[in-house]
Amino acid sequence: MKQLLIGNEAVARGLYEGGIRVASSYPGTPSTEVTEFISKYDDVYSEWAPNEKVAMEVAAGAAINGARSFCAMKHVGLNVAADPLFTASYTGINAGMVIVVADDPGMHSSQNEQDSRHYAKASKTMMLEPSDSEECYEYAKLAYELSEKFDTPVILRLTTRVAHSRSLVNTGERIERELLPYTKDPMKNVMMPGMAIKKHVIVEDRIISQTQWAESCEINKAEYNDTRIGVICAGITYQYAKQALGDRASYLKLGCVYPLPVNLIKHFAAECDKVYVLEQLDPYIEEHCRANGIEVIGKDAFTLQGEYSQSLIAKVILGEEKETYKTDINVPGRPPVLCAGCPHRGLFYSLKKLGVYVSGDIGCYTLGALQPLGMLDTCICMGASVSALHGRNKANPDNENKSVAVIGDSTFIHSGVTGLIDIAYNRSNSTVIILDNSITGMTGHQDNPTTGKTIKGDPTTAVSLEMLAKAVGIDRVRVIDPYNLEQCQSVIKEELEADEPSVIISRRPCALLKYVKHNKPLKVDAEKCIGCKMCMKIGCPAISFRDGKSVIDFTQCVGCNVCSQLCKFDAIKEG
Repeated sequence: MKQLLIGNEAVARGLYEGGIRVASSYPGTPSTEVTEFISKYDDVYSEWAPNEKVAMEVAAGAAINGARSFCAMKHVGLNVAADPLFTASYTGINAGMVIVVADDPGMHSSQNEQDSRHYAKASKTMMLEPSDSEECYEYAKLAYELSEKFDTPVILRLTTRVAHSRSLVNTGERIERELLPYTKDPMKNVMMPGMAIKKHVIVEDRIISQTQWAESCEINKAEYNDTRIGVICAGITYQYAKQALGDRASYLKLGCVYPLPVNLIKHFAAECDKVYVLEQLDPYIEEHCRANGIEVIGKDAFTLQGEYSQSLIAKVILGEEKETYKTDINVPGRPPVLCAGCPHRGLFYSLKKLGVYVSGDIGCYTLGALQPLGMLDTCICMGASVSALHGRNKANPDNENKSVAVIGDSTFIHSGVTGLIDIAYNRSNSTVIILDNSITGMTGHQDNPTTGKTIKGDPTTAVSLEMLAKAVGIDRVRVIDPYNLEQCQSVIKEELEADEPSVIISRRPCALLKYVKHNKPLKVDAEKCIGCKMCMKIGCPAISFRDGKSVIDFTQCVGCNVCSQLCKFDAIKEG
């Protein structure tokens, strides 16, 4: 059956037809939808794990015990899961194990650009890279076959454009696979030094076998047209190159990017007068070519940063620059902003009034760094806000009553708990604020261990943030409503002045959750409004300034009343 699918859904369909039994992931754009689509299949066990490391360990445990498994993450999530990845490469699997990692060239929703192909090489783990939805589907099924053929996890690398663009996919039927028998084998599965030394030999032999496969496999293929220009590419750059160059170039499309073939590339390069390597981010394929004595043009002509495009490729290789059109209209910029009614807004405004240093984290609330709130001083990675605050306060104890950490509920479970344990254990007088909006908001409203629902919406145990904080040694735990500015400021001030570590839980559900019932929209009494712009200081997208007066857009306003608490002239009322 032909279907028009985004790459992530195509991967999910391929995994499903390939006989997946267990799926465990942590949401991260642009990988999230793979697991969301898998969760729709009732004959597959699927879950949101607390973090990517746990997800990969769940997948490895399932595979070793005979079930085809899968885990997914974005590129920075692979950093978190690197520990089990490197060892799973040594132990190998029993049933197939597929790891989907989605890189984000251009940083559309990420804090850095990272090329996950290096992880495949460093961990000695086979990696495939599809270029469209059809290949996402086919490669997902192939990954299971290769995983079992070579006794290894297989990484399927996507990029944002492949993950989220649509193309036709010819789908089939699921092949049910029985649970493979488990045989106790400590020499294979227990990675103590004595066992690991012997397994390393097997891993190196496996790479030789995989390289031989890569030399002649169907997913590494040459397409000869005009041989004056040769292009070596993989993933989305193949699509860009074909559109930009057409029949004026020949192509070597690499579907397996680790291990890379040698002889196949040498033969292709020998057939072409000039050879370009088109790859976004790092010169991974280029360095492989140069290490094997193959002369290519790569990053000396193309950028290390951001995404490529058809126009860029045509300009660099052909010297052709298409005519573009520009308008004279001065379109104002639209920077990202916290949603109208976002519970984080009142909390950030309160912190601004107190003039504190804010150690920030990854989530919707990272937008609090932007003006007019401007209330993040740092943002490193998931969970770092808590640990970094501890480091700041240990470096200079005079900062203790002037600094806080902010972290979301899902991020706190992901990797903030260990930082809080460090604070409790090593006794820094640090104040951590958990922004509990009752959901994983940044990646599209996925449940997490604090929400009381599984990925399928079934009721389950909900982690109590209050009890968890107390259990790790924090005696002072307070709960505040971020819509109540007076309460926010008074409680934060009290906890900053306390001579011991504390946790404040800023609790209010995300304004976009379907079950949240909003108040009536507010409106501005133009006669009372003096145009002081105090209500503009919170950066709410529902509030604008027109003809010297504030105006509230009733289609966006949810009646949170944060702005009305700022108006000293009682000009903001219910509509």
